[in-house]
Amino acid sequence: MTILADLRTRTRGWHPPSRYAGAAYGVVAVLCVAALLVDHRTLEGAPIWVKPLKFAISGSLYFLTWSWLVSLLPRFRRTADWLTNALVVIFTGEYVLLALQAARGRASHFNNATPLDATIYDVMGKMIIGLWTATLALTVLVMFTKVADRASFRAVRAGAVLSLVGISLGMLMTSPTARQLAQWKAGGAQDVVGAHTVGLADGGPGLPILGWSTVGGDLRIPHFVGMHALQALPLLAIALLALTSRFPRLRDDVVRARLVLIGAAGYAGLIALVTWQALRAQSIVHPDAVTSGAAAALVAAVGLASWAVVRAPARVAA
Repeated sequence: MTILADLRTRTRGWHPPSRYAGAAYGVVAVLCVAALLVDHRTLEGAPIWVKPLKFAISGSLYFLTWSWLVSLLPRFRRTADWLTNALVVIFTGEYVLLALQAARGRASHFNNATPLDATIYDVMGKMIIGLWTATLALTVLVMFTKVADRASFRAVRAGAVLSLVGISLGMLMTSPTARQLAQWKAGGAQDVVGAHTVGLADGGPGLPILGWSTVGGDLRIPHFVGMHALQALPLLAIALLALTSRFPRLRDDVVRARLVLIGAAGYAGLIALVTWQALRAQSIVHPDAVTSGAAAALVAAVGLASWAVVRAPARVAA
């Protein structure tokens, strides 16, 4: 009870609808786990309730983060409240359709097999456009966020921008594949338009729970990595702040702010790397020498830049 009371106190000033939505999707995620245990149906080789589970977890993190970010705004709070309310409504509408398709044993994305499936996919596509537009507007407002800690301020801004990039990368999955275009030209009916796997048809071997292809490129990876910059970079700033008691050099807010900027640059590089890898039809678990070399260069650059910042002479107070 003490933990719950402390949590309520800490989140009291957060945007209420998105805070409740974040908690609700956490409950929905638990229900999806229960559904996985009792409903063993599969779709394209994956358990039918895995996709709703992943969306529920992402939705919970997404709304809790925005609930916190909106509470930091010194201006435009009413506009941000309205936009965040719109996010809750749009995402919930999309999630209801996604769960409905899962219950029917039908694919929710890229599915044009029947008029109903095509209508659901079309409506979800329009909802995603609305979600992206509202997120873009909120990202602009976040530029006015007031955070006392310089590192956290930069983490919030960079995380919001990179998250929008990640959401935008989802559009790569909606384009028809070369095989689908060839079938169209040949006059064949097309039940599926778009795909997340590059180089192969969707539904092949994948990582547990995540489902990311282990035999081809997968465009869900850059979408996922980019979208969750909204959580990763603020967490980096929080971690650096927590380490100040053990590492005196981190007590300098300029040092922490520079490390966050390096982290943001490294995260942007990671998004670019996994996007490039996926578009080359290469599995995340089987990188070639070029991909491995690029990853090593990225890690080295981030490491050396971080080392240089930490080792630089401390500022002398005037």
